[in-house]
Amino acid sequence: MEDMSQHDLVCVVVKFGLGSKVIKAAKKKGVSGGTIFIGRGTVSNRILNLLGVSDIRKEIVFMITDKRRTTRVLHHLNNVFHFDKRNHGIVFTTSISSLLGTRSCTVQYDEKSTDEESGEDQTMYQNISVIVDRGNAEDVIDAAMKAGSKGGTIMNARGSGVHETGKLFSMNIEPEKELVMILSEEDKTDDIVRSIRNELNIDEPGKGIIFVQEVSQTMGIYE
Repeated sequence: MEDMSQHDLVCVVVKFGLGSKVIKAAKKKGVSGGTIFIGRGTVSNRILNLLGVSDIRKEIVFMITDKRRTTRVLHHLNNVFHFDKRNHGIVFTTSISSLLGTRSCTVQYDEKSTDEESGEDQTMYQNISVIVDRGNAEDVIDAAMKAGSKGGTIMNARGSGVHETGKLFSMNIEPEKELVMILSEEDKTDDIVRSIRNELNIDEPGKGIIFVQEVSQTMGIYE
C-alpha cells in the first residue's frame, strides 16, 4: 500500500460535459488524470421545484494531487472555470492516507512549484457522504435541508454485476444504491447528520451508511 499522506483528493462538481475539460486543465499543472462520475445536483428554488426541473445533471471529477501542488492546481482551475462566480461549480479537497490500484497518481514537481501561498489549512467545511437505497437520496437531501443544508449531489453507486457486489463497511454496494455528497459548515454537520440518521432510520440494518470527511479547501460555495 502506497503512502499517500502527502497527497490530496480533489473533488470538482461541474455541469454535465465539463468533466473532461477539468481533467485536461488540471493536467497542465501536473495532475496525471482523474475519474469522472455522473450525478445530479439539487436546488432549493421553489419555482424550479414546481416546474419539476429541480434536478440538474452534473459531472463529479475525482483527482489526486501532491499537497505541495494542490493550491496551484485549484488556482489554475479557478482561472479557467471561474468557480468564484455563482453556479460555475464547486471544488473541495480532502487529505488521503493511502491508495491502492494505481501507479500513475503521483505527480512530478520541482521545488519551485511548491505552494508558498497555501499556508496552514483551516477546515471550515466537512463532506457528509450517505449511501442509501436508490430512490431514497431525495429523502436524504430533504432531511439535510431541514437541518440547514443548502443541498447536495447525488450519484448512482454501481456494483460489478447481478451476482457480484462490492462492499463498503460490510454493506453491499449494488446498482440500486445512491451516494449523496453534502458539503456542510462544521458547526452544522452534527445537526445534519442527526437529521438524516433519524429521518431515514440509518441505525436499522441495511438502511444506509453515513461517513464524514474533513475538507481542506473549497471554492464555489456561497450563502
